[in-house]
Amino acid sequence: MPDSLSTISTTVKELAAASAPAAETLAEAAQPVVLRGIAEDWALTRQSASGPAGAAAYLKPFYNGRPSMIYRAPASINGRYFYTEDASSLNYQSVTGRVDAFLDELAGESQDESLYMASAPLDKFFPGLKDAVRFSQPAQLNPDAEYDPLVSIWVGNRSLASCHFDNMENIACCVAGRRRIIVFPPEQIANLYPGPVERTPGGQVISMVDFHQPDFTRYPRFAEALKHAQIAELAPGDGIFIPSMWWHQVEGLSDFNVLVNYWWSQAPSLAGSGMPALFHAMLAIRDRPEREKAAFKALFDYYVFGDSNLPQAHLPESGKGVLGNIDEVTARRLRAIIINQLNK
Repeated sequence: MPDSLSTISTTVKELAAASAPAAETLAEAAQPVVLRGIAEDWALTRQSASGPAGAAAYLKPFYNGRPSMIYRAPASINGRYFYTEDASSLNYQSVTGRVDAFLDELAGESQDESLYMASAPLDKFFPGLKDAVRFSQPAQLNPDAEYDPLVSIWVGNRSLASCHFDNMENIACCVAGRRRIIVFPPEQIANLYPGPVERTPGGQVISMVDFHQPDFTRYPRFAEALKHAQIAELAPGDGIFIPSMWWHQVEGLSDFNVLVNYWWSQAPSLAGSGMPALFHAMLAIRDRPEREKAAFKALFDYYVFGDSNLPQAHLPESGKGVLGNIDEVTARRLRAIIINQLNK
């Protein structure tokens, strides 16, 4: 059977990094964009060109000695960090270990395991490195400090982060190796067959479909998802902007791969991730009678998804309460209401 990826005809729009707009403009457009050459002037990219030994030599002086989570799995998984056949457990082990020892292991002559350090925040493990991976061309691609971007590094041999979504904007930069990225708009969720929501690889719900060998009998709607897919391949120094909530699969194609990404959100930090609200809705609303679910949908449209001014417009200022603008004080009040309701 031919690889289903060969049927994806739409490539992600490309821009030279020098002509890219500001990060906030990319976020507002909410469309994926490849940014060619965005990280080619980083010393980390240049040093990593010689392989894992070069990357290790550059990274070790920044490392502060804190142990990180390392994924280990038999080479037979081909880098696809996923589930066992019955989806009751994961097909890899998460162990803690020193990053410098992990880098030395990757630099060894051979590995008989799939090895991966995923999403290690630079501030936590590599103090000072964040300043060395800022975007100099153009500087406006650096997310505004107001949004406090989280900058993380991903290092390993061949790896496949199964299709998932993040509720933050993302600029992901290929530093070493080549990366293949496949993206889908948020409305394709049902056609991507999301897996369990509790035990998940990397903490995010993932698609259960093997994109290289999809079982269309088991996952027939995936054929429709492929019609909406966009694909991109990144070389060292290239990056891609992935809008928040877009589904994306990230595949490290080389024997040694390094990626650095910027995550940020234009939502106020007091808003949180949104996922607890989803879980609570599963508990409180999902199994109600259909007529009640329809009524709750109307409530959510009115209070949450619609014009936020409408529910408060007819109320005097003193009576708006949590319907008014949400600041830190109002956020604390809402959290207290939620906790009180859950504890009843």
